[in-house]
Amino acid sequence: MDAMTKMWVSLIGIGLMALSAVAITFARLKTKGFVRGVLSLIAFLLLMIGFLLGLISIL
Repeated sequence: MDAMTKMWVSLIGIGLMALSAVAITFARLKTKGFVRGVLSLIAFLLLMIGFLLGLISIL
């Protein structure tokens, strides 16, 4: 993988982690019940995908 591709993969990973933080904050402050659970699950999945992309960009 060349340097530019690694840069883009890394930036996408960082963006997904930031989006995850916004989603979990919104879920905890503004929602209740089932919607909160779904948003929390989506935020967790975004965090894991962002983490994996960050790990890929390092290797």
